[in-house]
Amino acid sequence: MPLIVLVPDEDGVTALSRVPGVKPVRYTPGSALPPEAVEAEVLVPGPVRSAPELLPKLPKLKLIQLLSAGAEDWIPVVPSDVLLSTCRGAHGGATAEWVVAALLSTYRELGRFGADQAARVWNRHSTDTLQEKRVLIVGAGDLGRQLRRRLEPFDTHVTMVGLTAREGVSGVDELPELLPRHDVVVLMVPLTSRTRGMVDAAFLASMRDGAVLVNVARGAVADTDALVAELATGRLRAALDVVDPEPLPPDHPLWTIPGVLLTPHVAGSARGSRARSYAVAATEIGRYASGELPDNLVHGEY
Repeated sequence: MPLIVLVPDEDGVTALSRVPGVKPVRYTPGSALPPEAVEAEVLVPGPVRSAPELLPKLPKLKLIQLLSAGAEDWIPVVPSDVLLSTCRGAHGGATAEWVVAALLSTYRELGRFGADQAARVWNRHSTDTLQEKRVLIVGAGDLGRQLRRRLEPFDTHVTMVGLTAREGVSGVDELPELLPRHDVVVLMVPLTSRTRGMVDAAFLASMRDGAVLVNVARGAVADTDALVAELATGRLRAALDVVDPEPLPPDHPLWTIPGVLLTPHVAGSARGSRARSYAVAATEIGRYASGELPDNLVHGEY
């Protein structure tokens, strides 16, 4: 009997139809489930807000396979006897590309030149450069490795930081020593009880003058009040794809603080992202169908 997998769209049906031993069944979040749902062992979910109504209707559910790398919204709602797997590996390239684009725009002042173009002002001047910058990547997983690979051809000097020290990776306990020695700090960690608010006033005060903080993790990794207070002084700059809260209210000061580049949580959203997500999901579900555990299982908070 094939493994029944509930998927929320036709892209999922197409991708999982190629996996041996798997039968994908389309469902529509918020609507009645198809008859096959009572036999479904795997769910590729839609919005997490539908989970309280959906999960009790799946008596044989054994695995939830996400299409995102972040799992913080699902961890509290997944039953203890159900496995949870992320889509780690699908969005690292696009997210790393966004970081490089943001840093190039910041150092080469593309925003200012764009404003000059709109005003028809020929303001020719020299800018800073990404070359030779010291970049501290906080988060040594797939995202961090993808970013390092893209930054090093720009002749940057990259330091990786993980929860624990290992070969080629510094430990998070070394941050107080590392922060003052780097020009750029990139946040690429999952949101957990250990990382929530880790970028506080002391963290920001330890960064060197003129440094750039880049957040492509989750908004709550940074204390927003501390971030606003430090950025308002003009001592630091920031490129933020994620903020807390999201969406950012129209009257929030982050919209207008000079030296801040803001995008609406789109770093991993690029053409082909859905296909890349389902490629990872298909591999994970294929492992489960063959009797193995998925590689991207969430253990505890991650």
